[in-house]
Amino acid sequence: MSAGRPRQLAGGEARTAWWLMLPALVVMAIVAIYPLGQVVALSVTDARFATQRVERAYVGLDNYRRLLSLTVRELPPVVDPATGRQDLRDGRLRYESWVRILPREPLRYAAAYEFSAFGKRWVVGATSPAFIRAAVDTVVFTVWSVALETILGMIIALVLSAEFVGRGLLRTLMLLPWAVVTVVSARIWEWMLQPTRVGFFNTLLYDLGLGDGNIGFFQTASMQLPTMIAMDVWKTTPFMALLFLAGLAVIPKELYEAAEIDGASAVRRFTAITLPLMAPAIAVALIFRTLDALRVFDVFQVVLGGQRYSLASYTQAVLIDQREVGLSSAASVVIFLIILVFAVSYMRMLKVDTT
Repeated sequence: MSAGRPRQLAGGEARTAWWLMLPALVVMAIVAIYPLGQVVALSVTDARFATQRVERAYVGLDNYRRLLSLTVRELPPVVDPATGRQDLRDGRLRYESWVRILPREPLRYAAAYEFSAFGKRWVVGATSPAFIRAAVDTVVFTVWSVALETILGMIIALVLSAEFVGRGLLRTLMLLPWAVVTVVSARIWEWMLQPTRVGFFNTLLYDLGLGDGNIGFFQTASMQLPTMIAMDVWKTTPFMALLFLAGLAVIPKELYEAAEIDGASAVRRFTAITLPLMAPAIAVALIFRTLDALRVFDVFQVVLGGQRYSLASYTQAVLIDQREVGLSSAASVVIFLIILVFAVSYMRMLKVDTT
């Protein structure tokens, strides 16, 4: 056989592979790439929804500037004009209103957050403070919920991968929270977390002497996000456990037996065998859950309504309530870019492309 024959065979196999992949690539272009391109195209226009105006003016990156423009300014303390000293109220310094500090032209800024640092008071101004708060809340929700679901899902998967009586029944029961429709689950939790003793948790905490029976889980701003994270962890941990069980099932048991004979502890076997061999399964689980968490809509919409937004519910509010298709499209592109950053980070961190 001549030296060029293997190259010809390899080239033919490569061409055959591309021809076989062509239908899938065409379908992807139709169902994913084309809609994404349309959203990107709309994001640089002033298109509006449900109006008689058909024309769309090109506005460049103005929609993105409206969403992402930020500034940080120091809030100076209020000075008493009579004494020339800093004004105190109840022993605490009073600060100037952010209205006087944040720039108004050419972009109008409003306060997104206020915080103290380095002995001073600061304000974070944004042209779309609701979007910035929605982005922060969504990222915090995603990081905490996915982290907790990964840890708890791994623990459950390790327990259920062992041989014991009733394992099949426990696996079935484990999936029940995940099987409940998200809207129904949100309504159930909304009832259990009522701010009076009508709610299950307020009654339970009151009977245990841990509360007055009037804890506002959804009414108190500082408790809203932790409560939403707890609801999501309860519902979605079984999904993570199921993916991890599939990853554990393909690891040869002989590896564990050999490691045990060599005297490796359970922790050593987990870190040296389980985690490396489960890296692809962990990456798939993290990517899927992160995609869902960053696009979370139904839980925020059902439980909090317009009190607090996720990125997806904010985008929906801009489209339906304000009817700004261009601005809503720009927000969708930002969501896509955030998801892309998370997905690529997972793949690089877990070295999926090399496993």
